Amino acid sequence: MAMHHGSVAHLLNPNYKEDVRRWLAEDCPSFDYGGFVVGEAVTEAKLLGKSPGILAGVPFFEEVFRQLDCTVTWHLQEGTSFAPIAHVATVKGPVRKLLLGERVALNTLARCSGVATKTSKTHALLKSLTPPDTPVPILAGTRKTTPGFRLVEKYGMLIGGADPHRHDLSAMTMLKDNHIWACGGSITRAVKAAKAAGGFSIKVEVECQSEAEAKEAVEAGADVVMLDNFSGEEAGRAVGSLREFFSAKGSGRGFLIEVSGGLTEGNIREYADAGVDILSTSSIHQGVPHVDFSLKVLH
Repeated sequence: MAMHHGSVAHLLNPNYKEDVRRWLAEDCPSFDYGGFVVGEAVTEAKLLGKSPGILAGVPFFEEVFRQLDCTVTWHLQEGTSFAPIAHVATVKGPVRKLLLGERVALNTLARCSGVATKTSKTHALLKSLTPPDTPVPILAGTRKTTPGFRLVEKYGMLIGGADPHRHDLSAMTMLKDNHIWACGGSITRAVKAAKAAGGFSIKVEVECQSEAEAKEAVEAGADVVMLDNFSGEEAGRAVGSLREFFSAKGSGRGFLIEVSGGLTEGNIREYADAGVDILSTSSIHQGVPHVDFSLKVLH
């Protein structure tokens, strides 16, 4: 887990501050009529956690109010789980600016915390189901994120203890069925082209529909093979067969095996002892419940 080695916030580059600026501009593109009503008196507001969850998204929440000349004092650390009703933070500044940033800040925090909470729950379940003598598979997210909000959602995955998987198309080459079909159905041809373009520093992963495709991908030089929509039983057989095949050949270069497609908390038990290296699922970030927060101005 990244959090065991330092602050996840240190992964962020300053570009996220432009995202925050755009979110604020979207919410108030011209006049702030409600802000006119309440004025500039300096006051405080309590950030309250109203449903159970894990706090995630602190840098984004802080930046909203920094751009509005307000200050945030945190009473819980990022990554901390809490039960309602929790006093999570105190925000201080001109009352109209507290209200101007309220909805943007709460939406971001609620979404990021929701992803972290679901991720943490799934990761804990996976650890509990993996046999003691078996390495716990890496739990990873996917690229099925909300356009314009990927950074926040990937951040939530990291806080929750998952691997965020590739961040974008430039982070790793993933050859899916459409790529293979566009190359005349040849996995070998597609992998060779990807390796030539990306060089030694860009890993290549191939989505495979069968064990035979996985063998072809590894022999062509793929770093990761994804067994797509395999059942737990099918994945276990394929993993054993692939490891044995390449061990006997004295080749395979230590490739990784990923399983993806339809994984949820309900069926993850099937895969916990299948011997795969990575379990990737969009269920930890797509359609997950938000954590409920509110901001209450003191009076």
